[in-house]
Amino acid sequence: MTVSLLHNSPLWLAAHTCRMSHDNHHLSDSTYDNCGLKDTALIERVGNKLKHKSILEQLVYIFDIDGISRACLQELARHRTARLTARSSRYTLNELRFESPFTEYTDLDYQEYTTDGYNRACSYLVMTTDDRVNRMSILALDNLRDLISSGISNDLAKYALPEAFRTRLQWQIDGRNLQNFLELRSSPDALWEIRQLAHAIYDALPNDHKYLYTPYLK
Repeated sequence: MTVSLLHNSPLWLAAHTCRMSHDNHHLSDSTYDNCGLKDTALIERVGNKLKHKSILEQLVYIFDIDGISRACLQELARHRTARLTARSSRYTLNELRFESPFTEYTDLDYQEYTTDGYNRACSYLVMTTDDRVNRMSILALDNLRDLISSGISNDLAKYALPEAFRTRLQWQIDGRNLQNFLELRSSPDALWEIRQLAHAIYDALPNDHKYLYTPYLK
């Protein structure tokens, strides 16, 4: 998977929100291009230590996430306060029409993937550490390719999509809910793939923002 940060609110915006209630903006040491040391500490104190999380909602992050599985996408969609727009299977499955088979029948009439088939399948599927799971995903991918090549519409063929099928999306989340996401999804109890995603999202954050989220990363 690859994660790229497309946009983020400037850090001083959260400090500006902190100072709104007491109308003490004159104490700010920030400029439009830079959050000062006093304001940086203020955000930490109010947002994290005093738990006034609403100020962190003013910080918005937009990510481009490419290469996660549909299984991981389902996990991501459970964070209902975030917003996502995913690549449409209706318009993107036709690329499979031009692929040669990923599997072939052996002398024992046993359908198995080839080395070339596996390598090509990796661009469509998220592979796991279990070869049995990977084999079934590749067989499902080949069945999907057959359906599309036979002329069945993408709207029907997509019901045969394996959960390992890769997708791409744009994901928007605010600072308060990003803390919650990182805390839940970096946990050892979380799905292994979304744990990787949580760390990749953290790594993509601006360095001067990370101090707000480091305590929530496990």
